[in-house]
Amino acid sequence: MTAAVLDPRPADGRAGSHGPDRAGRTRRRGVPQWLTILWRNRKARFGLVLLALFLVVAVLAPVLAPYDPHDRSFAGGLPPSAEHWLGTTGKGYDVASQAIFGARTSLMVGLVAGVLATVIALLVGLMAGYLGGIVDELLMFLTNVALVVPALPLMVTLVAYVPGGGGVWMVVLVISLTGWAAGARLKRAQILTLRNREYIQAARLAGDGTLRILFREIAPNMTSLIVVGFIGSVGGAIGAEAGLAFLGIGDPDTISWGTMLYWANSDGALLTGAFARLVVPGLALALLTTALTFVNFGVDALSNPHLREA
Repeated sequence: MTAAVLDPRPADGRAGSHGPDRAGRTRRRGVPQWLTILWRNRKARFGLVLLALFLVVAVLAPVLAPYDPHDRSFAGGLPPSAEHWLGTTGKGYDVASQAIFGARTSLMVGLVAGVLATVIALLVGLMAGYLGGIVDELLMFLTNVALVVPALPLMVTLVAYVPGGGGVWMVVLVISLTGWAAGARLKRAQILTLRNREYIQAARLAGDGTLRILFREIAPNMTSLIVVGFIGSVGGAIGAEAGLAFLGIGDPDTISWGTMLYWANSDGALLTGAFARLVVPGLALALLTTALTFVNFGVDALSNPHLREA
């Protein structure tokens, strides 16, 4: 999936980075045009609704969950019933409560790691693409090294051998530090096409500093690429956390969909017929990543009119 970039030139043809935003605001009062286009796309609308449901579940987990997810006072291995919607684990935890609270951890890891990875990728891409020369060579060397090293073994090594484990925040940090490189290369490539545009040259002649040009002139005109990269990083981080947790890496006491899969596998849920313990967190992960993918389709449509639905 590719992300087109909005044309940085204003509708009246004059140079400047603020023209497109001003023009966009004056086209339609009330609802922003980008939100209308996004909602009109059927895939994006489905993704937004599904993503909103997961966010509501995560925020209202204390209200929606029937029990404390850490409460192990119930009998182990109970089948689904009116009292325990999805049954209980082998150690006596309520599966439904853990699934509801697991949305909090999985979304938190995805959002925080996605923000950190996107910021790192943006900074590296901006500096490498705009400054060029030795700075570009050094940053791209680091980026290439990060891309060559297999991400999963590196994450397992970093998380597993940190003294004390580091908990979920160490997992977030490791995922962020191993997930920025691909985005940095894409952003650098886009900057190479923007840095010699007329409005950038005009900003240089006006005496604007490097940071102002990077963050006031170039970055706003890469919005769609940045958003697409962020959404992809969120989905990747959620999957990475689930994979690490399933392998038993990190804090097994943290409640997430990945740790639910880990304990279900450890307790032999398939052998005992407790399929809900595997199906529910697995299905939740699949639906959440599907929602993010569909939202990305809508973001692509914002910058590519050919992808918009009538």
